[in-house]
Amino acid sequence: MSTSEYLKLADEVASEIVDGRLKPGDRLPPQRTFAYQRGIAASTASRVYAELLRRGLVVGEVGRGTFISGQSRRGDAATRDPGDPRVDLEFNFPILPGQAELMAKSLAGLSNPDALQTALKPATSRGNSAARELGARVLARGGWMPDPEGMAFTGGGRQSIAAAIATLVPAGARCGVEALTYPLVKGIAMRLGVTLVPIAMDDHGIRPDAIEKAHHEARLSAVYIQPTLHNPLGVTVPPARREELVRLAERLALTMIEDAVYGFLVDEIPLAGLAPNHCVFVDSLSKRVAPGLTLGFISAPVSLRERLMASIRSGGWTASGFAFAAAQRLITDGVANELVNRKREDARQRQSVAADCLAGQSVQSDSRSYHLWLTLPERWRSQAFVTTAARHGIAITPSSAFAVSSGYAPNAVRLALAAPPMERLREALQTLARMLNASEQDFDFAE
Repeated sequence: MSTSEYLKLADEVASEIVDGRLKPGDRLPPQRTFAYQRGIAASTASRVYAELLRRGLVVGEVGRGTFISGQSRRGDAATRDPGDPRVDLEFNFPILPGQAELMAKSLAGLSNPDALQTALKPATSRGNSAARELGARVLARGGWMPDPEGMAFTGGGRQSIAAAIATLVPAGARCGVEALTYPLVKGIAMRLGVTLVPIAMDDHGIRPDAIEKAHHEARLSAVYIQPTLHNPLGVTVPPARREELVRLAERLALTMIEDAVYGFLVDEIPLAGLAPNHCVFVDSLSKRVAPGLTLGFISAPVSLRERLMASIRSGGWTASGFAFAAAQRLITDGVANELVNRKREDARQRQSVAADCLAGQSVQSDSRSYHLWLTLPERWRSQAFVTTAARHGIAITPSSAFAVSSGYAPNAVRLALAAPPMERLREALQTLARMLNASEQDFDFAE
């Protein structure tokens, strides 16, 4: 079969999805059955399914098959009262009650013309010595503080990740990542021309033996890892595993990119504290303070400093002077640290609510985290669960968003707990609990 013919078959399936003949959560037949039904070779059916995966029209769930992805054609407004906003369990930016008032006092001085004039001047990726010292103090934890001379700044956490990958991984080269990872890393890698290699995980996080195997099969230029309160699984790599990872990095001369955006919620010593010469540490103020304060931090070995600065400049990822000025005020007067303490308590309270509402369900979580991983019962598939939740005004994220390999997605969803007011969070989780105890059809009928 020619290329145009297998694409034509993929277009036909796509049309069935658009027309509503195939709905979100519907299961496609096994590839051999599809081949028999369409009168094509099994190899052609495989190409059709691969094309559907590439387009994001289907998702593969391990051990279960291939399912239609996407949102319900009815839309989530169909079963909601007008003006009733959705409950956002999809995005995870904690903004506390009274936070704006607390920050306003700290930032009031920026209205002074002299202070504002200084804040509006261009900034550099290195900042000044005072900014580097301050940044190092912000990143310090578990008895570790980075070398200020290795500090750099970007316009946000995503830009810090992009700059680190661009520095360490040439276009066309390979970067190891956890098999389930922060979704935006996939887009960053694609734009940089970097191939992501999914690395197997277990209950303690990324597996050192799997990193070594991938490196020996075809050299990895770096490994991107979230060892603290992993997104989406919530796993924190224990000390013994951290030591294994450090020894492996040193033996293979392999640099790890450590994403610590949730690290402010715990006091674990980072990998960078154990292997400062083999780790690039990235963080930002988006979670610990607010998403609108876009300042990213990078702590890197001094040997990488010039390459890192070049990557930041060429990527257009330099932080703004205003962000520097605002951050400096929030940090030096203690407001940033006060927010960290409050958010730690807030996260514990939200996890307590979730544990109460989802008792008896298959939940993987950490009491210090702002998110949890919910494995679904057999009667639900992740895409159908997400779609049904949307019809009832609740936004959640399917496992496919985090899977590095397009054909791999556990039958699970991530619930982000940070955004809703506490009572709205409880109501949403209670709705999800009722869903988990019913099938899709039974739940909609009961509602």
